[in-house]
Amino acid sequence: MTEHAPLRIMLVDDHTLVRMGFCMLLGASPDLSVVAEADSGEQALTLLATARPDVVVLDLSMPGMGGLEALRRLRSREPQLKVLVLSAHDDSAHARRALDAGALGFLSKGSAPDALPQAVRCVGAGRRYLDAATAQQLALAALDGGSNPVDALSAREFEVFVQLARGRSVQEIAQALKLSASTIGTHLYHVKQKLAASNQAELTLLALRWGLIEA
Repeated sequence: MTEHAPLRIMLVDDHTLVRMGFCMLLGASPDLSVVAEADSGEQALTLLATARPDVVVLDLSMPGMGGLEALRRLRSREPQLKVLVLSAHDDSAHARRALDAGALGFLSKGSAPDALPQAVRCVGAGRRYLDAATAQQLALAALDGGSNPVDALSAREFEVFVQLARGRSVQEIAQALKLSASTIGTHLYHVKQKLAASNQAELTLLALRWGLIEA
């Protein structure tokens, strides 16, 4: 019987200790192999061609371009790339945005440790993976008819909204996303209109209320 080569995994997370823990967790399984680590979306894009991962385990909340933008760019370069998104947030909005952007799986960082290898194997086999809490959140959001106002935001507007709510300036977001400040300003204008917010403080309060950021 022919043995299958281990799944090649690239970890993308800006916390060194988190990556170290994931490496130990995944390295304990002979069918899984961490072949590259990146601390940002930018570095992940640089390493992609040489690492040739089967699965990318990607944190959503990172400095720089952030996880959603990294996901879009990785998938743009490698349309068949299988991505498992990790998030400290268990709201349905982040999960749905990640899945819409091409992630095959979504796992809350609050899940049990043994869920990570299981999720990686599932995504590596080309199957969708959602942890139970996220699946429930998505199901409940669908039953509620998607009444959350944040659903009205486009993918780019959602990203600008979350980054602004975290305290980033228009200039910082523009630099991270490689867009002009005027383009970000236009997105910000639409975000404020759609969410009926008048300033950045109100956007932060809304993001906190909807569980999109942590206090």
